[in-house]
Amino acid sequence: MKLAGSRVFLKPLESADAEKTLLLEVRNRSFFEEYSIDRKESYYTLKGQLERIKTNQEKINNDQAYSFGIFLNENEELIGSIGLFKVERGPAQSCIVGYVLDKAHNGKGYMTETIELLVEYAFTELKLHRIEAGVKPDNLGSIRVLEKSGFRQEGVARKNIMINGKWVDHQILAIINENM
Repeated sequence: MKLAGSRVFLKPLESADAEKTLLLEVRNRSFFEEYSIDRKESYYTLKGQLERIKTNQEKINNDQAYSFGIFLNENEELIGSIGLFKVERGPAQSCIVGYVLDKAHNGKGYMTETIELLVEYAFTELKLHRIEAGVKPDNLGSIRVLEKSGFRQEGVARKNIMINGKWVDHQILAIINENM
């Protein structure tokens, strides 16, 4: 499975991508840790990345989550990752989106294109009705990217998730599949 845009493409990560993902995560560790859940030290090892990839593949097979690497079309460089997590079927038909982008590639429009590709996939292929995102309120760049991609602000979830040992608020944004 490959989702292609004009400047980036998304594909599920494979074990052959483990070294690339490790380099991306290590290079951006302090940047990602500002906004992401706490990671164990083992996450920052080749074995940890191989386990992550295997777990993500199992979740795709079980319709629980869909994780992708973000690659540049021009040179196939891995510049980030994105996923649809906590996929709920039944009456909800919903999920949560989460993503990271190499700090060196922020502000170039790659994430907007990536989110638009993923939303299209979620709504047309997975037949989801709602995609939700939670963003730290001070992460204005991420909020702007989501809004450009059609997400709307819905409110603030107080002390929603633990980041760096502290419970932090999250601005909740969502996009609805109006064709369902």
